[in-house]
Amino acid sequence: MPPAPDPPRSTLPAASRSALPAIARSVPLPAPRTALPPAARRPRRFWSRLLPVLVLLAALTRVPSFLRPLWNPDEGFLATQARMLADGGVLYDTVVDRKPPLVPWLYQGAFALFGDESLWPVKAAAVAAVAATAALLASLARRRWGERAGWAAGVLFVLASVGLNPEDAQAANFEVFILPFTAAAVWCADRRRWTAAGLAVAGAFLVKQTGGAVLLPVLFTLWRSVPPGGRRAALVRLGAGFALPVAAVAAATGWSRFLFWTVTGSGAYASFTGSELHVLGRGLGNTAIAAAGCAGLLVPLAAALRRRPDRGRVLTADLWVWSAASAVAVVSGFHFFGHYYLQLLPPLALLGAGALHLLGGEWPRRAALCGALSCALFLGWSAAADSGELDHARKVADAARRHAGPQEKVLLWGMHPEGYWFADRTPASRYLTAGLLTNFSGGRDGHRVGQRYGVEGGWRTFRAELADDPPKVIVDDSRGKPYGPSRMPTLRYLLAAHYERAERVDGAVVYVLRPDRPAEGAAGGR
Repeated sequence: MPPAPDPPRSTLPAASRSALPAIARSVPLPAPRTALPPAARRPRRFWSRLLPVLVLLAALTRVPSFLRPLWNPDEGFLATQARMLADGGVLYDTVVDRKPPLVPWLYQGAFALFGDESLWPVKAAAVAAVAATAALLASLARRRWGERAGWAAGVLFVLASVGLNPEDAQAANFEVFILPFTAAAVWCADRRRWTAAGLAVAGAFLVKQTGGAVLLPVLFTLWRSVPPGGRRAALVRLGAGFALPVAAVAAATGWSRFLFWTVTGSGAYASFTGSELHVLGRGLGNTAIAAAGCAGLLVPLAAALRRRPDRGRVLTADLWVWSAASAVAVVSGFHFFGHYYLQLLPPLALLGAGALHLLGGEWPRRAALCGALSCALFLGWSAAADSGELDHARKVADAARRHAGPQEKVLLWGMHPEGYWFADRTPASRYLTAGLLTNFSGGRDGHRVGQRYGVEGGWRTFRAELADDPPKVIVDDSRGKPYGPSRMPTLRYLLAAHYERAERVDGAVVYVLRPDRPAEGAAGGR
């Protein structure tokens, strides 16, 4: 006979009812299956949907970067630096540049892991940098204005990140690796994590000096959000987070050399005296290109500024301080190269997302469409971009390889250090471009270009390098530029005394060391 079912609670005797709590406490019960509350489920659902979209968009928009061996001389410079470091070179001594060391070390590490015949690992790292920056911006926007704003900030940033001249947008250069550090610095400051914010500012500075501009919005956020009694402790944590990594890198590379090559040795480079019209023209042109690439962000921002009287509640002062600091970073040095404008994109993405939050309605859809159309146009430009300079660098590299054996050094006197990488020949000098010795690296139009404007002590070191181990081949790749050997007495004497002309390749003149030259003193003379 089956047991009778338990009677309803109301029919149990009073004594039994009073014993129920004790019995229930003494009997172990299985843990109930409780669903996560909606508030806990939403963040997980938000990121599981958004992150794959951001990674896919970043990969798709940077497909053109993989279609060429490299896009601009910066990549060639970094690739050649990485090979020299792998062969025993010393950064800021026998391997020099005006930039901090993080990106050269990134290239060196990528070559050590994957080989030095291709730049695809650093190009993949650039994709990751764009996706990480977009995710951080989405997190900032979501925290302030909700999930739709998070989607807008992340997606529109990725679409705008290729809105530049292709050689600026698609290269795995310094500016693209600044982006995640600057976004992380503001993200940490927004959450009052001051030590981490200092570390992120240090990372941005060690990628490129102008990355340190993000310290200004971080300090502004600290001053506005921390009560007066806690500001000193917060400043100490922020300062320690910034100073310790920079000091460690300076100690590892040599304090004096680090200071010279990253701070004090670029005075002539940072001046635009004598090239005002040349620099102004480049600035106006690249500003117009960058504005077209950011159309999906700038159009709603302009509409919100014009129509919404409550805009100050959303488009807060810290975002404008970040934008202003980034604009100063773009202007600093007075060169206005297109890739400099990448540093403006993170604060503009947040301002654009805030504007869309204010405008509502159909504006998010319109902004997405505008951003997608602009992105498609720039990707089309990348696909159709001329490869003339890349082809020229390859022809010069082929000529150097024909006349110099694998163990012989070459000197490429020009602005295309990628020729060393293509030729797989060792540079004869630590100065990989003529610009470091003549100041033409700033894109000068002829003024303030010459031996007297090169880096301090550069020509003395250059003469010693060529005297100790003369290159088998010197390629004059000036092609009528103001740094030609005819205007450089030291180089002019060297070519006349010890080299003979071998051939002309695509406008470049190839000189080969004479077999009867003296064993020492090839770089003598003036």
